[in-house]
Amino acid sequence: MEIGIDSFAAVLKNNQGETISSEQSIRELLERIQKADEVGLDVFGIGEHHRKEFLDSAPTMILAAAAARTKRIKLTSAVTVLSAIDPVRVFQNFATLDLISQGRAEMVVGRGSFTDAFPLFGLKLEDYDELFTEKLGLLLKIRENEVVNWKGKFRPALYNQAIYPRPLQEKLPIWIGVGGTPQSFVRAGMLGLPLMVAIIGGETHRFRPLIDLYRNAGLKAGHSLNQLQVGLHSLGYVAETTEEAHEEFYPGYAEMFTNIGKERGWPPVRREHFDSQTTKLGAFLIGNPEEVAEKILRHSEALGGITRVTFQMDNAGLTHEKLMKAIELIGTKVSPIVNGK
Repeated sequence: MEIGIDSFAAVLKNNQGETISSEQSIRELLERIQKADEVGLDVFGIGEHHRKEFLDSAPTMILAAAAARTKRIKLTSAVTVLSAIDPVRVFQNFATLDLISQGRAEMVVGRGSFTDAFPLFGLKLEDYDELFTEKLGLLLKIRENEVVNWKGKFRPALYNQAIYPRPLQEKLPIWIGVGGTPQSFVRAGMLGLPLMVAIIGGETHRFRPLIDLYRNAGLKAGHSLNQLQVGLHSLGYVAETTEEAHEEFYPGYAEMFTNIGKERGWPPVRREHFDSQTTKLGAFLIGNPEEVAEKILRHSEALGGITRVTFQMDNAGLTHEKLMKAIELIGTKVSPIVNGK
């Protein structure tokens, strides 16, 4: 199983609780990606947001900088908000990243859980799904064809248009990022694309019916089970002890998700809610290395087998030093247990 990290390039605080500069936040993020590569993690993903607290509005720029400092780790988005961007430009950016990284680029595309990109780029929120469907179709067509003929509703038509550069990989990996919408699982299955499931709350095993929908739709469309890969994106953090992990992660998590909740009408985060998510069935991958590894294996069995797990850690107000230590523990202790090494 591939083990990795996802980051939203959050602006962090130092050991004194002071917010550090954007320049320092980016520099330290690149150090964490390099660390993940050094300790043997398989993948590092950068999200896409258009908000003050995150620095990932141009994720391929960060990934390209990371490519120059790493040797083997896969570099991906987490996720690219495809509804709000031109698929031609998406392909060109990731094809270029693939050349820079010598074949280590991937992308996870989705509709995004925040809506900031829609007004920013002059798009209508009511076109949310239709935009994604059309743009995904064009992106896949570009991946398969150097010269493209295409006509749609939201973008000017392409007539015998060659699109460059082409990636180093023969078929640039494109995953579909989903939350909990059944039709999104079915669509990914019908297209035979690998699935990245964001589970940031509840009990992970409850997603099994949706993953079964994905696999059944894929099989009916003629795709093999080997092609229908499932990845899991979860909030997570690893420390030497479980108590340490919980106490370090909770304050920043509660602050951030309470603030997001004010925008979305959610109640403030309570400690009992957090604690329920760190139980054996809860979604959070937070604890000591052995406990987290066992939970990953338990989640995989409950979901019918997963091929990738990524930890989302930097939205909980943790310092760079704590994140570096967690990455080291995930690479040197969690991953070997999960993979029987």
